[in-house]
Amino acid sequence: SNEFGRLINIRGVYGKSLIVTPESDWRSKREIAGGGILLDQGIHMVDLMRLFAGEFHDVHSYVSNDFYGYDVEDNVQALMKSDKGVVAALHSTATEWRHRFRLELGFETGALALEGILSSTKSYGQETLRITFKGQEDKGNPKEQVTSYIHDNSWKQEIEDFAECILEDKKVGVGKSEDALRTMELVYRIYRADGEWSKKYL
Repeated sequence: SNEFGRLINIRGVYGKSLIVTPESDWRSKREIAGGGILLDQGIHMVDLMRLFAGEFHDVHSYVSNDFYGYDVEDNVQALMKSDKGVVAALHSTATEWRHRFRLELGFETGALALEGILSSTKSYGQETLRITFKGQEDKGNPKEQVTSYIHDNSWKQEIEDFAECILEDKKVGVGKSEDALRTMELVYRIYRADGEWSKKYL
């Protein structure tokens, strides 16, 4: 539970402007890459969705390689329901024509939207967190608070946490190897949920 009550839904878009170069690279070869945009980029969004919503038991998807035509996916749309009743919609795409990261969390009395990534190339845009507060009289124009981030301390914090776990014999809290396995399993459940894709490539 938090200030906004129970989490109700999640929406996420994550992708790159291209998954392959014009001459085709390792990302377009299933035998090397294992999968396309979902496995390469979307897996990070899947991981975040699991972190906030718990395990997903009901998965529906549409997986496509219609645009590039390689044997890896260039677009995936998935609709999932978690054990906690949270519904998540995911779009992992290589045809957005720009790098895109947006994660929206909808709660009973408010919402959070995280957009952009502080990558070294800055190609995902400025990283912002938008907090929306449900109001009684807002008439569709609710109070919002936007915070922009200009420094990425995530790598430093991850290394410090890793070192602390080793030096102080502390158990890993978030990001355990079991989490990685569960996220990978969910990615493959998304692939399998599209019967046509599953029949052709799995």
